[in-house]
Amino acid sequence: MIFFSSDYSQGAHPEVLAALARTNLEHTDGYGLDPHCENAADTVRSLIGDDTASVHFMVGGTPCNVTFAAAVLKPFQSVIAAHTGHIYFHETGALEGTGHRIVTVEAPEGKLTPELIELALEEYQDEHTPKPGLVYISQPTELGTLYKKAELEAISRKCREHGLIFYIDGARLGAALTCRENDASIRDIAALCDAFYIGGTKNGALFGEALVIKNTIDDGSFRHMIKRQCGLLAKGRLLGVQFEALLDGGEESLLYRIGRHENEMAELLREGLEKLGVGFIGNSRTNQLFPILPAEAVRELKRDFFFYEWRREKDGMIPIRLVTSWGTQRSDVEEFLLRLGELLRACPEA
Repeated sequence: MIFFSSDYSQGAHPEVLAALARTNLEHTDGYGLDPHCENAADTVRSLIGDDTASVHFMVGGTPCNVTFAAAVLKPFQSVIAAHTGHIYFHETGALEGTGHRIVTVEAPEGKLTPELIELALEEYQDEHTPKPGLVYISQPTELGTLYKKAELEAISRKCREHGLIFYIDGARLGAALTCRENDASIRDIAALCDAFYIGGTKNGALFGEALVIKNTIDDGSFRHMIKRQCGLLAKGRLLGVQFEALLDGGEESLLYRIGRHENEMAELLREGLEKLGVGFIGNSRTNQLFPILPAEAVRELKRDFFFYEWRREKDGMIPIRLVTSWGTQRSDVEEFLLRLGELLRACPEA
């Protein structure tokens, strides 16, 4: 079985696992108050060019999103997000569980714009409605699309104009930063938003994310909220060790190398699908692809490949999601394309 299901279906990248094994017998303080977390946090601050930012190592993306939003929003405030945003569509109402509404808008290609933010603000503007206090985006989006630097700048300006907190979900930030079409550096991202996280779970770690918060937002009490939300890991150094391994070396670090590999494999897969005449949902340029295939071909492919059906069958066609990861090999891509080509030739009417 060849897996294109997700970028976290395997364990840790061997270099991350080696770092964990190398430090396994060390004794350190708990809850992230250890030399490895301190060093990894310093590395993050150096990478973004901001030595005043606070860095918190969290166990996963949903804890990052929910803990941050719950900490910075007033009880009556809400979050503006695209309808496809992870915080709304794939987190089982976790944020709503804290008492905060998510205000969604239909966003082409899964991307918010200043105009869409303005529409949400116009709809929720008085004391009878959940007042927007935070704008949430993912980079890249849930559809694999990418915000260019100018788009991020425009959203940042809109947020500042209305006093909104700008938050970026970076679960797949490694793929975004290394995408050929990307023109926004990690320093740009850090400068334009109020908080973001660097994803580890989907970028070669066993688990973990690095949440970066500007000092204007974090008053020093954020660790209290992490604990209250059940997210303060006793063996916090396990997160620090992994981010030391992922981030050492700047743009030549393991995180960037993994991102480049994921994108290269996705590009190879995309080009092969296009040659076969396959259409797509959206215009993903990162490591998630959403080809639309004949239902019969999808059922046959599932015998040897593991992936997810993204939407229900319609008119005999099914959109699927293919995700490349640090462990994806060129031979995996070639085998998938070879098998799909055989199936498409067998059902030319599709």
